[in-house]
Amino acid sequence: MGSLRNPVGPLPSSIYWRRRVFMLSALVVLALLIAWIVTSNNGGGKKNAGGSDGKNPVSTITPGPSGSGPAISQAPGGRDGSSSGSDGGSSGGTGGAPSTGSGSASASSGTSGSSGSSGSSSGSGDDVTSGSGGTVASLPGSSALPNCTAGSVALSLKSLRNSYSPEQTPTFELAARNTSSSDCKIDLGPKNAVLTITQASADDSYWSSADCPKAAGSRWYRVPAGSSITYTLKWDRKPSAAQCATPSAGSAGAGTYLLEAAAPGYPKTQASFVLAAD
Repeated sequence: MGSLRNPVGPLPSSIYWRRRVFMLSALVVLALLIAWIVTSNNGGGKKNAGGSDGKNPVSTITPGPSGSGPAISQAPGGRDGSSSGSDGGSSGGTGGAPSTGSGSASASSGTSGSSGSSGSSSGSGDDVTSGSGGTVASLPGSSALPNCTAGSVALSLKSLRNSYSPEQTPTFELAARNTSSSDCKIDLGPKNAVLTITQASADDSYWSSADCPKAAGSRWYRVPAGSSITYTLKWDRKPSAAQCATPSAGSAGAGTYLLEAAAPGYPKTQASFVLAAD
């Protein structure tokens, strides 16, 4: 113990004390450096294990959107009188392509459909327009308007062309003119105001709006006093069959055809047209 307090050697004791202080300081610094390294490694491991440190957010996997299918907007069943467009058959409408003769009487109610295997009447009721050209909306059957009668309303029928070439779509107009001073309502449903097409040389009709319409119910429309409404029908030249039976194949051939409209309580009205040869 005396040699520790009083160093023994040829050099002055102050030199030995300085050496001792330097060695102790170096040992302390080394110990502190080791402790700092150990502490830093432990802290970094905890940060990595614990997740985000605020500077490098932890990536997360989020599930993608569920693969839900499209909603079914069509009503179930085959002949629903819907006005939503095609139901899987031949497309119809303004382009002159075939569509099912539903007797539809609003601008958007010409329902397309198949005209072959189902036997549906192949014609499209494109619209009912007023005398001023505007579209006429249908009325509920319970409307308080009185029913039109033959004494106040006259029906007339015409083909827009006298002759149709093979690429043209036969188009017909059924007009109801009210000559009275009061509004009334008329039923232009396909089974009430029945349109038929018959080849001039045949006895039986080739096509009828009553055979297999998409919507067989009544279609009531207001006929304003002193004015008229017009129902437009486009025909795809396909035959129809009663009670939705399968009609004969093919399309109407060249020749002269008679067009007729018949509604209860009204006299029949007729027109004619020609389907030209190729």
